[in-house]
Amino acid sequence: MDNPNDRRGFLKSASAAFTTSLFTGAVKGANERVRISHIGMGRMGRGNLGYSMKQDNVEIVSVCDVYQPHLDQAVKMTEGKAKGIRDFREILADKSIDIVAISTPDHWHAYMTVEACKAGKDVYVEKPICVTMDEGQKMVQAARKYKRVVQAGTMQRSGVHFQKAAEIVQSGDLGKICFVRTWNYGNMQQEGIGNPPDGDPPSELDWDMWLGPAPMRAFNKNRFGVDPKAFSHFRWFWDYAGGMMTDWGIHLLDIVQMAMKEAMPTAITAVGGKYWLTDNRDTPDTLQVSYEYPGFVCTYENRNSNGQSMFDKGYGILFHGTKGTLFVDRSIYRLVPERGSTLEATEVKSSNNANLAHWANFLDCVKTRKNPVSDIEVCNRSTATCLLGNIALRSRLRIDFDPQNWTIAQKEARRYMSRPERKPWRIVV
Repeated sequence: MDNPNDRRGFLKSASAAFTTSLFTGAVKGANERVRISHIGMGRMGRGNLGYSMKQDNVEIVSVCDVYQPHLDQAVKMTEGKAKGIRDFREILADKSIDIVAISTPDHWHAYMTVEACKAGKDVYVEKPICVTMDEGQKMVQAARKYKRVVQAGTMQRSGVHFQKAAEIVQSGDLGKICFVRTWNYGNMQQEGIGNPPDGDPPSELDWDMWLGPAPMRAFNKNRFGVDPKAFSHFRWFWDYAGGMMTDWGIHLLDIVQMAMKEAMPTAITAVGGKYWLTDNRDTPDTLQVSYEYPGFVCTYENRNSNGQSMFDKGYGILFHGTKGTLFVDRSIYRLVPERGSTLEATEVKSSNNANLAHWANFLDCVKTRKNPVSDIEVCNRSTATCLLGNIALRSRLRIDFDPQNWTIAQKEARRYMSRPERKPWRIVV
């Protein structure tokens, strides 16, 4: 495989252009087709490809992946209509493309989003939007500087019953909410994802390009993480992601912050570690994070050694008010009155496909130039909340966070707010 530093032809000139110029593109009319390219065609990427293909007035121009089997599957999904591409820079250099959908491993999200904005593309980027807090700020800056519409993949915000649950919280019907609980519980076999040795990457994979801005590492099956029975295991390594805290915690805490009018935490503590699993993952199998917000406390809990949970639900959110408790997950919201409360017990099931609605919202905003429901700035705040949980865990410090100035009071913990970028993948807004 060729090295990114040695690539020639249009890619070399295009990369230079991305850093210095802006193609603004044309705003599409209500019935004009938009041209979309998808980058990252693993399980999540193929899901987004399917959702975008079901929208009106959409043309899928190309799909991109550094792993040939995934690329082949994506091309097949489009019945051969989309061009298969191995290098994402070819997509960014194509001025006819209006939208880039980024479903790569998390460590690529920030660089690709910023470069897509600079190239005049609107962006749909998966959650979490980044792996460090500084990256998220640069993504917001790029979206605003280049006037791009950037939707993040926290699609629960487009779920009608999530929106209704947020309305109930904001109505005051639950009384004063002083405590919110979020969780992911499960019971895995102790060997987890196992301990495969380092080795040579498969011939169908450009491992150097897959690593991109992350540190150079020997190929390991779990770091690459492709598993036909699960979402990729790259999520369990600090180089590429943030474990369950950023993979699932963001879905839950994003709804908490939506319902609580986009508050951010000001103090964060965390405890956890690998107490059960014996595999080679970096991230904890047992975790408890406590967040102090203005006026309430929220916790996030994850464990892989026991699946017993509230309402027999492996994940969820509980808003505990003085008059009642509201549970919400992707299937229902359920209101449980406090003893003596005049509230009525209620249960409402989900009534729409949030993923399809999320894509519809994004495409509508591409045409109207309004901010989408999961605008990059909103998801940056939700992502940062999760990253702060990991910073508290890894630094073993109580974190005092200033949301206005985007700073952490504890100097020893600030090193986790950024990380070195492997050449040539430095983010320049």
